[in-house]
Amino acid sequence: MHSVPAVVGPRATGPGRLREALRILHRVNPALSGTGWLNVALAAGALVLLPLDQRLVTGLLVWWKPLKFALSVTAFVWTLAWLLADLPAAGQRSVRRLSWGIAGCMAVEQAVIFTQAARGTTSHYNVGSALDGVLFGLMGVFIVLATGLTVWALSLVWRHRPHGPAGYVWGLRLGLLVFVVGSVLGGFMIHRGQHTVGAPDGGPGLPGLGWSTRAGDLRAAHFLGMHALQALPLLGWALSRWVPRRAALLTGLGAAAYAALVAGLLGLALAGTPLWPSY
Repeated sequence: MHSVPAVVGPRATGPGRLREALRILHRVNPALSGTGWLNVALAAGALVLLPLDQRLVTGLLVWWKPLKFALSVTAFVWTLAWLLADLPAAGQRSVRRLSWGIAGCMAVEQAVIFTQAARGTTSHYNVGSALDGVLFGLMGVFIVLATGLTVWALSLVWRHRPHGPAGYVWGLRLGLLVFVVGSVLGGFMIHRGQHTVGAPDGGPGLPGLGWSTRAGDLRAAHFLGMHALQALPLLGWALSRWVPRRAALLTGLGAAAYAALVAGLLGLALAGTPLWPSY
């Protein structure tokens, strides 16, 4: 996808290539690289606490949600840093600014999530006390700001052509576009005050994910939309290697199918239908 393998060298092993790629990533975008490493540490801490703290929040162990969010933020910031590194020099000043902004937003969001977990309560949709309401409101403000910064990143990849073959470039652009849609779905859940449609939050859910098996759940569409950031650039990169002459067209068709799947999951949730019903 990038020039990193060439920099690392053909004799480097898999772990060696990964270490070198992460070193290069830190050099080109220290803000998002450092944010990723911070969340790796947070994930490790949550993983240690997971079997030690038996308190339940919305039916799950209290440190399960912080663990998932730490892993999710790591994937987000490292992927975004990797993709934006392909922009030409004309766009890199803006990349540095928005990267520090996103790093700050993620720091606030994770501070709220981990604080509320330590208090034994949920972070999202929680207005049970004045403190809970302030923390949820603070997190909401910074989520909106992070979404705005991501829209800025989207404008940059359309204004400045990233380096790479056409299939990869279109995968990057369309992946970031669908990611923004997924982010907006997160805001929609905040506006509703819950993610379950047709039942209260916290009922029976899919193992590990928690998506409701009794009612609609907006998190499925949100999850798929957010991970377009990884899936579509990877699709475009692969197609550029396999079928270079048709890669741009096939990447566009793949992105359309992916977006349709996100829309289908959203429609299913809004109808109150679970993705995997339990009887």
